Amino acid sequence: MTRSPGPLRIVIAGAAGRMGEAVARRVLAEPGLELAGLLTKSADPALGTAPYAGGPPLTSELTLLASGMVLIEFTTAESVAGLARAAAAAGTPLVSGTTALTAEAESELIRAAEKVAVVHAPNMSRGVALLAELAAHAARVLGDFDLEIAEKHHRHKLDAPSGTALALARTLAEARGLGPQSLREGRSGRGARREGEIAIHALRGGDWVGEHTIYLAGPGETIELRHRAESRVAFAAGAVAAARFAAQARPGRYGIRDVLAAALQG
Repeated sequence: MTRSPGPLRIVIAGAAGRMGEAVARRVLAEPGLELAGLLTKSADPALGTAPYAGGPPLTSELTLLASGMVLIEFTTAESVAGLARAAAAAGTPLVSGTTALTAEAESELIRAAEKVAVVHAPNMSRGVALLAELAAHAARVLGDFDLEIAEKHHRHKLDAPSGTALALARTLAEARGLGPQSLREGRSGRGARREGEIAIHALRGGDWVGEHTIYLAGPGETIELRHRAESRVAFAAGAVAAARFAAQARPGRYGIRDVLAAALQG
């Protein structure tokens, strides 16, 4: 797909949320981008106001979507299906960062990818994408080491474990040739650790932005691979990079690794 000249027009869904704000400020500050729309729920009392200097007012009208734009959404699992349908109908590439998706949302993302580029990632951080690659390599090389994951997020996060922790666990399981039955959420009670188990432990408190640590515990030694998000700027930067990628990509389903690979190829 070849994009028309001029600034890349970005629409943000979930624009009144923490990630929506971070992405909006990134778009406004980055050359070659235009903040073309801010979507929020129809019940939002701030509807019609312009929360960011130099940006448009908040609206709930999906009819603003059009080809030549990219939709970035950080909303709720219940909202993704409708956004995916609207993006596909308008010919608008979609960058989706919502986790814990419903079956309907997953199906609509698949359908949308038949018509437009869809980048979906449980974590838009480029550092987390690299962490996953390093962890997969380590899990293969150190095949006899036990694998554990700990994640920390702010007290308001709704899903536990995080979508990122689950994605990392699946990456580790695939690297070891293990199935989904190897994953375990938390640990309590009595009994030794099962062979081939990959456990995920979720901590919630304060205003932690996000931290994921992978432990590889072997006989007499331990390796820790950790990614700590100091602010939401990291996720916003990744989302904007994904939007630039989606604007040029053919219809299909992509992840943040595809965005990184395209950047390396120049």
